[in-house]
Amino acid sequence: MTTLINGLKARLTERLTEPDALYGLWLSLGSPAAAEALTHAGFDWLCIDMEHSPNDSGEVEHQLRAIAAPHLPSEAVVRVPSHDAWLVKRVLDAGARTVMFPGIDTAEQAALAVRHTRYPDAAHPDGLRGVAGGVRAAGYGARRDYVQDANAQIAVIAQIESAQALANVDAIAATPGIDCLFVGPADLMASLGHLGDSKHPDVEAAFLKIVEAAEAAGIASGIMAMDTSAARYFHEMGFRVIALATDVVWLVRATRQALLEVRS
Repeated sequence: MTTLINGLKARLTERLTEPDALYGLWLSLGSPAAAEALTHAGFDWLCIDMEHSPNDSGEVEHQLRAIAAPHLPSEAVVRVPSHDAWLVKRVLDAGARTVMFPGIDTAEQAALAVRHTRYPDAAHPDGLRGVAGGVRAAGYGARRDYVQDANAQIAVIAQIESAQALANVDAIAATPGIDCLFVGPADLMASLGHLGDSKHPDVEAAFLKIVEAAEAAGIASGIMAMDTSAARYFHEMGFRVIALATDVVWLVRATRQALLEVRS
């Protein structure tokens, strides 16, 4: 068996010159069934969130299996809750090929995040990922080439969520191994002193600065949109990796609307 290809990693670069976006969704319910159902919806990627959702390592692995059906289009992303090496190692061993790191404030933090995802080899002598051959990512030992090929298939997404990160965004974007800058809009707005105000001129300027930094570095830029109107607004701004809210948001929103309609 050969190492599986991370289709999202290549598309993060290819989409820079195209008008379309890569649309995804946050998975916060910890449900493999919900993950599988939403994969059928046709999203380009689905983010299993470990930071603000009750997804532990076992639940992450179950959802990775649900998303991995070969006839379905979605690529899994796992947002880890911290930059700890042991946690990154667990999600990679479970089969994640794209990892999102929250709260990347400096180029040094970005570089360390990349090191946590790389086996030490000639191209990455400072890699920190521990080696285990019998894990799910390696086909439980059946993918003999996994350790040699895995580094090339791992994508790293750095979240820009603070004024400090914004000040360092050019250096973060230029860090080797970073494939995408992803805005945490709520935290960034709060850090800039404009909590909840995505249309404030300072916030809009910050968003544009992140898009421009990513484009200058030849990588993608992404953001969370809580509705389709916000998604269109961010797309027009230049973002090409856009999350359409979360599974629980759409569950509650759609069922509440249906209930209002039948009660009226």
